[in-house]
Amino acid sequence: MIGRLRGILLEKQAPEILIEVSGVGYEVQLPMSSFYHLPEPGHEAVVYTHFVVREDAQLLYGFTDKLERAMFRELIKVNGVGPKLALAILSGMTANQFVQCIEDNNVTGLVKLPGVGKKTAERLLVEMKDRLKGWVGADLFNPALPRDEESVAVTAATDEKGEAIGALISLGYKPAVAEKMVKQVYREGASCESLIRDALRTMA
Repeated sequence: MIGRLRGILLEKQAPEILIEVSGVGYEVQLPMSSFYHLPEPGHEAVVYTHFVVREDAQLLYGFTDKLERAMFRELIKVNGVGPKLALAILSGMTANQFVQCIEDNNVTGLVKLPGVGKKTAERLLVEMKDRLKGWVGADLFNPALPRDEESVAVTAATDEKGEAIGALISLGYKPAVAEKMVKQVYREGASCESLIRDALRTMA
């Protein structure tokens, strides 16, 4: 089991990163709540991981916080919730918001997430209610504050928009929906990460 990686962040394109550890490059998928906290490529990063072995693939899912990984592991225990859907849930709302939805039996809030239909939302409410009693995630799942835009090299606007749309599609949103979400929040000079964060907030 690979539980933690510490190395140099080589590539960073939501929701996946490439991190080099002792000469080996690991591809890791992260929820956006963790992605926001990563440094820029070329810097050292630490991610806590969950390793999944399937017949056709070996996949690594990463988190910048142990509590976030714990929430991910609770989510994938739910019948019908796989790693991809768990990442989408943690990308679409903070842990506090998710816990609040469960406590309030808020089906409407859950079905706004990609891949979560009414039946899945109801299953989450039933199966997660007892597991989340006393959960103390505080604000550890909240996205980081936007970086100083002057310290980030901004590429062409079309590239930023395209990357943001592609990331949302990877999280499970339909192409037309992803494009509409990004268009609603697009502003000149915005980084890809800030576009993704603001687009996800429109669905909260």
